[in-house]
Amino acid sequence: MSEPEDELLSVAREAARAAAAELMERFGYAQRDIRTKSGPTDPVSEADVSAERAIRDVLASRRPGDAILGEEGGATGAGRLRWVIDPLDGTVNFLFGIPQFAVSVACQDGDGSVVGVVLDPIRDECFCATRSGVATLNDSAITGPDRGDLATALVATGFAYDSQVRARQAAVLARVLPRVRDIRRAGSAAIDLVWCACGRYDAYFERGVKAWDHAAGGLVAQRAGLSVRMLEAGADGPEGVVAAPPALTDELLGLILGV
Repeated sequence: MSEPEDELLSVAREAARAAAAELMERFGYAQRDIRTKSGPTDPVSEADVSAERAIRDVLASRRPGDAILGEEGGATGAGRLRWVIDPLDGTVNFLFGIPQFAVSVACQDGDGSVVGVVLDPIRDECFCATRSGVATLNDSAITGPDRGDLATALVATGFAYDSQVRARQAAVLARVLPRVRDIRRAGSAAIDLVWCACGRYDAYFERGVKAWDHAAGGLVAQRAGLSVRMLEAGADGPEGVVAAPPALTDELLGLILGV
């Protein structure tokens, strides 16, 4: 790992821990100031805002010259490097008291993610990767599954907030479900990606994800040996992401795209 990557990873870890502290203070309690964004099923809470503020405070101190793209605060600043942050991936789970959510922090340059951290504060599991290093879980190296048979693969997915997009996603799911071992939908794209990276799932696909959903987890999955590909927007919905062992990727993509 080069020294710049090491330094950036240290910042990403610190920022993720700062956000997690804000979330854990609030998890399990009724949240205040809940509003919606794209629709009535797309909430944002005071916890989201406070956690993002904690990340931005760390970045302002450690990396004041960098740009930031945050789910809640949007794009700010300018610079060669950009931090892509999701302070609470799995807001619906968080609000319902379901212990399945994460903080996602990535740093990108013109070629994509340089470092990525996905922190699950409930399990105290910190997934990290750098562009030139290995993927790790709590500092121990991890590798993704090498399954070659789609029929025995456990596949994770997620669904959009928009009901019309979900209807199209249901049609895709009807193609995929009969051809795999089973489907899981846990509610956090970042966790889905890193759980693929450590072998808890064999593959993951989802449309409607944003850069902050997959910037960190996608890098972890790649450095764990998985193939990570973007889905272009089309008849089945908005752009998305697929992560799978190389031997499964083309077959799974064929089912997703209906080709």
